[in-house]
Amino acid sequence: MPEDHRMDRFERTYQHRWRARHALLAILLCAGLLVVFEGGAIRHQGDTMNHGIGRTLVLAVGKPAGWLADQLPFQAAGRHLTNLVSPNQDLGDNGQGFDAADLTPGAAGSVPPVTPDAFAPASIGAAAPARVPLHTLLVTGDSMSTPLDDDIAELLAPKGVTVIRDPHIGTSISNTFILDWAREAQSQVKQHKPQAVVMFIGANEGFSMPDAAGAQVNCCSAEWASILATRERLMMNTYRQAGAARVYWLTLPAPRDPTRREVARVVNAADVVAAEPWQDDVDIINTVPVFTPGFVYRTAMPINGSETIVRESDGIHLNNAGAAYEAKLVVAQLEQNYTL
Repeated sequence: MPEDHRMDRFERTYQHRWRARHALLAILLCAGLLVVFEGGAIRHQGDTMNHGIGRTLVLAVGKPAGWLADQLPFQAAGRHLTNLVSPNQDLGDNGQGFDAADLTPGAAGSVPPVTPDAFAPASIGAAAPARVPLHTLLVTGDSMSTPLDDDIAELLAPKGVTVIRDPHIGTSISNTFILDWAREAQSQVKQHKPQAVVMFIGANEGFSMPDAAGAQVNCCSAEWASILATRERLMMNTYRQAGAARVYWLTLPAPRDPTRREVARVVNAADVVAAEPWQDDVDIINTVPVFTPGFVYRTAMPINGSETIVRESDGIHLNNAGAAYEAKLVVAQLEQNYTL
């Protein structure tokens, strides 16, 4: 019997026959769901893009999509539901994200106790602890952590240090839709058990976040900064592993775009406040004096007596030369606490 190439063979075997219009309907359905559940993210992405035709086109869709999403109750519900579906490894019974973690302030009138970890030895005239060999270092964050992670690995590989590079491009602490960093930090620690962690993140911050009552708080008020700092503090506490590891958290150099610059200023302030309980375990590495003194953007800076471009054309990221320079500063900071 000759092979039958007719489409009606699907009907004869009781299989459904898909048509082009079905694919089109599926695409339209997905687009509609994206608008109602994450319209605000489309608008935010457009707001943070550089001026040009791409930004105009994204905002042409993002502004009405964001307005519609703001009128509907689906954005917060969608983020909550997606947090329940995590691609991370099993975190055990104690694994929880930002939404599940207890981030609410203490009872009225209560004051959290100050622990010894809040004091760096130098601040009280105490001797610094003896340096120990560094075996495992985790370098992570958003796109800001690349190519910094490669440069740090290149410097430390000859010294026998295993450098785990785990960037998550396009993620942010203020938006858990793509990745919940509270869960990710727990997963990274469980999998790698790093002795030290270098975190460089913040390029995509600025999303609204829920307060303790569930109301959305927009960037970039003191209330928004306090929510971000609380989330960062939760991550720092995970990474420090009850004092068994040290955390090096990098601030953001000033971006070129004024809107992004104001967000970055608040993010950097949140970084410092978040680390306050653990001055002995968490070091804030301030990139601002090095790359953008006075928080004024610059494309180039002197390196070894030569004016060198250190920023990418997007006005946000460090380029190869800038990342290589920052890697040396990070390694110098590591040498304060570890033998390399």
